[in-house]
Amino acid sequence: MKTEFPLISAIIPVYNRPDQILDALKSILAQKYRPLEIIIGDDGSEDHTLDVIKSFLEDKHSGGDIPVHILELDHSGFPGAVRNRCAREASGEFLAFLDSDDLWLPEKLSHQFEALHKNKQCLISHTREEWNRRGKIISQAGMNHKREGFIFADALKKCIIGPSTVMISNELYQKTGGFRDDLEIAEDYEYWLRLTSSLDVGFLDEALTVKRAGHENQLSEKYGHIEIFRIRGLKDLVDQEFFTKPLLAKAARELSRKCMVYGRGCLKREKLDEGQEYLDMAGVYEVLADSKSEN
Repeated sequence: MKTEFPLISAIIPVYNRPDQILDALKSILAQKYRPLEIIIGDDGSEDHTLDVIKSFLEDKHSGGDIPVHILELDHSGFPGAVRNRCAREASGEFLAFLDSDDLWLPEKLSHQFEALHKNKQCLISHTREEWNRRGKIISQAGMNHKREGFIFADALKKCIIGPSTVMISNELYQKTGGFRDDLEIAEDYEYWLRLTSSLDVGFLDEALTVKRAGHENQLSEKYGHIEIFRIRGLKDLVDQEFFTKPLLAKAARELSRKCMVYGRGCLKREKLDEGQEYLDMAGVYEVLADSKSEN
């Protein structure tokens, strides 16, 4: 008989994914230690996603003995807004997020919770991922960034924490405001910057989460690039002087670098005005970085 862990609320945001959502849901139900509840936030799906979920849950053979709450929301297009809405309904001590196109392996929650339980000072942790792109496993051997402890410098460069790998204190999540609800992409990158600027992060060096990539309804596939969204999230934090001075200098320098790379890319694509705008921004933030480094 499977043990119930009455401390974890599992949260799944979904939009127009009738096939993937069932796989995600089944991977939660197959957990060795199962959560208190599952909260599904449907972001106004326009297909039969909701019907598929409800039909599955009504099937007495589905194994769905964990309470499942479905929030039928108006479409926003912002994953962070959907996660935040679900989190407001969560009663678990910890929140664990699972994107509707990803999967958890059966030991994910048990191993992660046990690690957090051993280190009660750690309020957020993540796990290694297995990347599956259209059925092909993508090696992560070249990912040499720092994954645990104080990881802010590495988190600046790109999003190094997958939302589907995270377990976070519900109290911390509510206190820090959760994800930005007005970023379509890179809302996770922006939130991890806010957290890692002041908190150590735990990490399980086990591939306990399967990230499925490459399908057409992913936002990253929709735009082809996401750096402009990272620039926006980072720029707002730098402009607000969210970070302490030493970290603000690092953030401004990385923002300058990102603007420079993006601006040069625009020039190559003959987007001259946009390219020059970002090159000018790169100069502004390089000066800011120098001034904060000196003080």
